[in-house]
Amino acid sequence: MVNISRVTILGSTGSIGQSTLDVVARHPDRFLVYAISAHSRIDLLAQQADTFNVAVVIVPDDSAAQRFRAVWTGNKPIPEIRVGAAALADTAADSNCDVVMAAIVGAAGLPAALAAAQAGKRVLLANKEALVAAGALFMAAVREHGAELLPIDSEHNAIFQCLPHDGRASAPAGPAPGVRRLILTASGGPFRTRQWSELTEVTPEQACAHPNWSMGRKISVDSATMLNKGLEVIEAHWLFAMPAERIHVVIHPQSVVHSMVEYEDGSVLAQLGQPDMRTPIAYGLGFPERIDSGVGLLDLALAGRLDFAAPDVHQFPCLNLSFQALKAGQGACIALNAANEIAVDAFLNRRTAYTNISRIIEATLDWHAAQASTLLNSLEDVLVVDQLARTFAGNSSLVSR
Repeated sequence: MVNISRVTILGSTGSIGQSTLDVVARHPDRFLVYAISAHSRIDLLAQQADTFNVAVVIVPDDSAAQRFRAVWTGNKPIPEIRVGAAALADTAADSNCDVVMAAIVGAAGLPAALAAAQAGKRVLLANKEALVAAGALFMAAVREHGAELLPIDSEHNAIFQCLPHDGRASAPAGPAPGVRRLILTASGGPFRTRQWSELTEVTPEQACAHPNWSMGRKISVDSATMLNKGLEVIEAHWLFAMPAERIHVVIHPQSVVHSMVEYEDGSVLAQLGQPDMRTPIAYGLGFPERIDSGVGLLDLALAGRLDFAAPDVHQFPCLNLSFQALKAGQGACIALNAANEIAVDAFLNRRTAYTNISRIIEATLDWHAAQASTLLNSLEDVLVVDQLARTFAGNSSLVSR
């Protein structure tokens, strides 16, 4: 008899959240959804809550709670409505759930992801900022509280699948034995074949038109700039205890090889699959078993060819800035992520040019380097640095008011 896992999905109305619900729906004998959250798509949240008969929903404020009550049309009793950021963290640590999908985009998802780790949950981590901004704290919490950590980013999930493990997703103390390097693949986004000088007039719509993946607007822009790959390098450093110089990035436009692990004997193990996030989600939910994800067969003959190329740091300056931040330390990584969130938001709202995103990040990293070093011993310390960096980036002359 299979035990039923109770799942909380933080960010259920986003692309990762919706894909998670799709996988869960295929296995009603294995999973039930305990709680879900949304920031703005309250109508969809209500539909999901009704369909999956959830016990708890989390919304950002009282206005959203009122909206949820107004649109609730389910025949079942209305779920318990929890409100605010503290409710996200409380629900992530709730004893009534076993698995937490941490899929809230940005630094807003960090406290809840950390709370899930501190509560010893199985954490399916789709939130990059938990490791980029607080990698040391987060991995220490996983170790100290016996949590399981399964990365959901397709690249890190691929690396995890290619590394040796004993059927438990624990935090490593050092690089896996025999591993020479980790190789993260990147699609190159929609501007892979264009020169940097041609991108000044790029629109948000063009930047969000990813050739392979269906994603939210912010992460689509991060893919175009390859800042997302830089964040993934930082994540890989923490997830797999791997030094920066042993983490490499290669452009692979077909997005069939999701990442690779190279061993000391010259062997390279790769994980391949369709560009569909349901594969890593199903792997995380079912681990160590493999369960149906709903993803179709991979026809390599139809794919025809697989191309690889080294990334051009002049064309993708954000990737180079990410490596610089990782080598500079955790504070610089916080500043990198904070500045990027501000810059991308400004770009999406047409208050700065696409090519200014990297300039805003670089200026913020320079500002951070000139500050007195700050000890980052707590979440509060991390959030202080994050807020200062956001303020600096937001005041940039490159952002119109």
